[in-house]
Amino acid sequence: MSKKIAGAVRAIIEPAVTELGYDLVDVEYRREAMGYVLTVYIDKRGGVTLDDCERVSVALDPLLDAHDPVPGSYYLSVSSPGLDRPLKNDADLQRHLGKMVDVRLYKPVERCKIFVGTLLAFDEGTLTLTAGGRARTLNRRDVACIKPYIEI
Repeated sequence: MSKKIAGAVRAIIEPAVTELGYDLVDVEYRREAMGYVLTVYIDKRGGVTLDDCERVSVALDPLLDAHDPVPGSYYLSVSSPGLDRPLKNDADLQRHLGKMVDVRLYKPVERCKIFVGTLLAFDEGTLTLTAGGRARTLNRRDVACIKPYIEI
């Protein structure tokens, strides 16, 4: 149910978010201690500020009220996806071409489940990155999670 609601919300708000100059990264609808929360994750080149989140929230409130895609009451939260967010779709991967990524696999490939390297290319079925001094192509269906690599 929560994925269905998130999908309906995405369809309603994506044009407005794009028109404001932001990328709609994700929409989540979940129950938390304080009640139901609808979280909209936005991004833009150079990063997202608190003012950006407020601007999007103010624009989405009347739109969501008019379409009423969420049953009952909920809290609306607009947020940056964060530096270490998972890369979930092709647009995310496109923005990270040529950058370091951390890839976690469901099962080992050449006895390894974690690859860190530069994302070189991707298509519908594969990811190619340089890891361990050589190019490696991994099946996307084997990828549990891919995130930007953050050196600490």
